[in-house]
Amino acid sequence: MRAPRLASVIERRLLVNYRVDPDTVARLLPDGLRPQLVRGHAVAGICLLRLGSVRPVWAPAAAGLRSENAAHRISVERDGPDGVESGVYIPRRDTASLVNRWAGGRVFPGEHGRADFTVRETEYTVRVAFATRDGSTEVDVTAEVADSLEGSLLFSGLEEASAFFRDGSEGWSATRSGRSLDGMRLETDAWCVEPARITSARSSFFDDPERFPPGTAELDSVLVMRDVPVRWQPLPELPTARRPAPC
Repeated sequence: MRAPRLASVIERRLLVNYRVDPDTVARLLPDGLRPQLVRGHAVAGICLLRLGSVRPVWAPAAAGLRSENAAHRISVERDGPDGVESGVYIPRRDTASLVNRWAGGRVFPGEHGRADFTVRETEYTVRVAFATRDGSTEVDVTAEVADSLEGSLLFSGLEEASAFFRDGSEGWSATRSGRSLDGMRLETDAWCVEPARITSARSSFFDDPERFPPGTAELDSVLVMRDVPVRWQPLPELPTARRPAPC
């Protein structure tokens, strides 16, 4: 079955970014993918995403669904037919939506775990927390919209950070089989991100000392995207030779 091309609105996307030791994060990647480096660091993080009006591209927006979602992501490179290609590897996706949980990996790429979300938002402050039903992952992030991107060791400013994440628009998701990766590309003519500052952040994934020994994963920056219409283009499965370390 060919996966449908989807349309939606990114009502809110919080990109929480970490500077990560390249050798440490490389152990989490399947064969064929390698960390994409920025100023000697690997880039990883959490995407906290509320989607609205999710539907096939031919359907009216009013028929679309709304959901809270999260993805742990690692910026990667791979050797493609036309040279080096960049994107993100997603070891885990989670959602509050039963529809997304059922359809992910069946109707459209990207298998999802089930999670419960707590969200508090104002014009200038965003807090998103979630805990997975399997008990493996908890995240709690609060950020404030800012006038500029400050304190980042990865990016010199908002323009550089925005370009980096826009260029990494292909996402490759882990699957239960471990034999292939699901692929999806984000497309939009209205890309826009805002700088923010982290008030507090807790992540059982990045705070785990067995996965990331002390000093190998440090909070770097956060960006906010709001009310951006997008399209999601399914990509052919990407074969992989081995299953990465459990996440």
